[in-house]
Amino acid sequence: MNLIQKLQKFLNWEPSPKPDITLNAELYAQFLPFRTPLILIQLCMIFGTLGYMYIEGHTLINALFQTGYTFTTVGFGSLGEGEFSPLGKLFTITLIIFGFAVFTLALGIIVDVINRGELKRILKERKMLYRIARLKKHFVICYHNEYAVQVTKQLRANHIPFVVIDPRADMEALAKQYQYPYYIQAEPHTEEAMLKAHLSSAKGLITLSSSMADNIALIASVRLFEKEHRIPSAYYVISAAEDVNDIDKLKKLGADTVVSPTKLTAQRITAMAARPDMENLLEQFLYKSDTPLDMEEIFVPKTSWMVLKKLKETHLRDIANVSVIGITKKDGKLMPMPKGDVLVMSECKLLVIGTQKGILFTKTLVKKHEKPEELKYV
Repeated sequence: MNLIQKLQKFLNWEPSPKPDITLNAELYAQFLPFRTPLILIQLCMIFGTLGYMYIEGHTLINALFQTGYTFTTVGFGSLGEGEFSPLGKLFTITLIIFGFAVFTLALGIIVDVINRGELKRILKERKMLYRIARLKKHFVICYHNEYAVQVTKQLRANHIPFVVIDPRADMEALAKQYQYPYYIQAEPHTEEAMLKAHLSSAKGLITLSSSMADNIALIASVRLFEKEHRIPSAYYVISAAEDVNDIDKLKKLGADTVVSPTKLTAQRITAMAARPDMENLLEQFLYKSDTPLDMEEIFVPKTSWMVLKKLKETHLRDIANVSVIGITKKDGKLMPMPKGDVLVMSECKLLVIGTQKGILFTKTLVKKHEKPEELKYV
């Protein structure tokens, strides 16, 4: 380990993350037209240097200086050009004309590359890819539509990073309009798009297309991406389904959660009609981003001290200020409002409600192998 590496380790510096796709090949392709003028410049410099050495008897350094001085057409006044022989003057004129032609060619190429706009687009996309590469535990949202607009508003409000992928040509303008900090213009189901979105470090993927075929392609692609790139933990995949009958199909294909706008709307309206006061309470305390209350499922590992303990013996309400309002068993069955005598089984999920601070503390307690010290004071 060299001195620089030791200093970086001491200061806890980490190297800047690089994207999975850097667009270097596309960027180099834009500079290929510059090869011709660069080669011509080198040939002219060699030709001019040898000519001044032979005609005027200059040394190598003086001949090289005179060639560069003349080739760039900056004028006379150095190394005694007034004393040139007639052949040297003709040689100098020829060199000036060649220099002017080469620089004119180079200027034309520069203007052509800039006018095409491809170089500017690649540089913008490359900058975006390097920004996305810094993200961790983000969500990849596929397709821009009204659902995506509303989802991204909630994600921004809860400070959850996300990347939006859509193949539209005006994606840059849409990103500015709807405040997408990270976006990619590509077909979401392609491996290239997933690499650009830095899916390897993402928490999950959300597909919000109104087309069933698009959602199927995305779910299959992301599960295949997991296998090919050996992702240690499965992505959390959320899909939308316009038809209620498609919910089971998408879940069988690999979606963790499938949301049907039609079904959700019906359930919400029914809840408002049956229990308007309760719906207002949920709206005030659970759906808002700045609420003091939160609700979350907490996984109980096999090694947790809670396993085979009665729920009342955990004293979560006393030490963490949270309430367990449901237990999802290993087989997926939900036990609502469990009583205190219910045993906490391994690999179940506790549905808790409480403050964000209390839920974070509960997660810490559940992961412990031994009985926590806090229980001694209860």
